[in-house]
Amino acid sequence: MTYSIAQAAGRSGLSVDTLRYYERIGLIDPPARDSGGRRSYSEDDLGWLFFLTRLRTTGMPIRMMREYAQLRHRGTTTAVQRKQMLLEHRAAVRARIAELQSCLEVLDYKITHYEQFEHSEGITA
Repeated sequence: MTYSIAQAAGRSGLSVDTLRYYERIGLIDPPARDSGGRRSYSEDDLGWLFFLTRLRTTGMPIRMMREYAQLRHRGTTTAVQRKQMLLEHRAAVRARIAELQSCLEVLDYKITHYEQFEHSEGITA
């Protein structure tokens, strides 16, 4: 099955402009073209887009994503390097999650404090 650029954008959660940008900077390969010359995305293309959106969501900089994509193009000989990049990024993501968890605990503490205050003062929302 193949998808138009609009369909690929809808399925990936990226905009058409972002897909074109990713293509321009080398994050994604230029997709195949249909008989009318329009971009035609495959399931594999969508899988790669899904992976890229997850990297981006976890805060990986575009620069690192491009480096990863370039290594991917070089094939299996770069598997160790790509794995190392992901291991390092995963460690950074875990550290960020721990930091956010600590912040969440502070928020929970303050919210509980206000709820106790409201209860003792007879304040209702």
